[in-house]
Amino acid sequence: MSKPIRLLHFADAHIDIANYGRHDPDSLLPVRVMDFLRALDQIIDAAVSEKVDLVIFAGDAYKDRNPQPTFQREWGQRMMRLSQAGIPTVLLVGNHDVAPAAGRAHTIQEFKTLAVPHIQVADRLQLLGPAELGLPIQIACVPWVSRSQLMTREEMAGKSAGDVLAALEDRVMDGIARLLDAAEPNLPLILTAHASVQGAKFGSERAVMLGHELVLTGSVVNDKRLDYVALGHIHKHQALNDGRHPPIVYPGSIERINFGEVNEEKGYVLAEVGKGHSEWQFVKLNTRHFIDLAVDTRDADSFMADIMAQLPPQERVTDAVCRLRLTYPADWETLLDEAALNTYFSPALSFQIQKHRLSGRRARLGDTAAVESLSPAELLDQYWQTIGLDDGEAAAMQTLAGNILRDLDEEPVNA
Repeated sequence: MSKPIRLLHFADAHIDIANYGRHDPDSLLPVRVMDFLRALDQIIDAAVSEKVDLVIFAGDAYKDRNPQPTFQREWGQRMMRLSQAGIPTVLLVGNHDVAPAAGRAHTIQEFKTLAVPHIQVADRLQLLGPAELGLPIQIACVPWVSRSQLMTREEMAGKSAGDVLAALEDRVMDGIARLLDAAEPNLPLILTAHASVQGAKFGSERAVMLGHELVLTGSVVNDKRLDYVALGHIHKHQALNDGRHPPIVYPGSIERINFGEVNEEKGYVLAEVGKGHSEWQFVKLNTRHFIDLAVDTRDADSFMADIMAQLPPQERVTDAVCRLRLTYPADWETLLDEAALNTYFSPALSFQIQKHRLSGRRARLGDTAAVESLSPAELLDQYWQTIGLDDGEAAAMQTLAGNILRDLDEEPVNA
């Protein structure tokens, strides 16, 4: 039996996300971008120091398909460390890396164009083997698949979105089946995909996309010919196979994107992949601390005292990204001392107050009656807070919802 392949698997780097905080005066980069780069450095350092045989990046290098050259430079420097160390590396193209229009270059195209040594760019359904990797292993690659990549305009014409998605899923499943059938049965086989998988737990950043994208079925990722399934796309780390073979693993994103991920550990996966048996472990990254605090305020007379008494110690606040969520009657607004709160949280990297002001009628009623008295727009406003949306995100969602509700109000009633 051959020696297992030592694999490092990570995904969803999104290195150019710059929400929260300020710019670093030395590098001139946003501090939050530097957080993502530090997390990426930890991963590259581990790959080199652990002397892994193979690295798989399962998609989404950036936040969108038009990264600034500065961020491309930072990503490129780190990928070149893997190349110079002689570590075979597979870069899978994710949905944030590729334009929806066919024929457009993707964000990691240069590694393929320049044929960077030891780096394979997987931007189509393909099977990589010993000839490409220099290792006794095979990788079935499933990058993010857009409709324009697999279907012509003529094929999509006149079809509903659901019919087009169903046809796309059929083609992808057929393509994966062909890859697995073509694999050498005596060599370990990895499937890497940037996709949603049936049964995965979606993080807050994925909720609105359900029903609008391709989902791999459990039968595909549980194929007994597979020895490890390296996934990307969902930011929440999870394993889907309850310890059975093959391991089916989302490593999650490498840093917290927003407060929807406040309770999620961030990291990467180290695995030993052999034919018929694989072992893996999740390795936590040292990442920026997030604090999301909802304060209970019951009495107008002790309003600010109640808030201050429930704040975390200042040493915990230092350098953290912080949000304070307050719910109170609108007529208590004059009691809120924002200057005191800003002073208390001044050691933080970022601090925001999210206010939810209750109308006078809602403040006087009990909980059940208050909910029953809310309009659809007011109910939605509460919902955005419960799922952890930032103020800007909540405002955007509320605007969209308002447009839909207005359209419904204006729609004529059929007899």
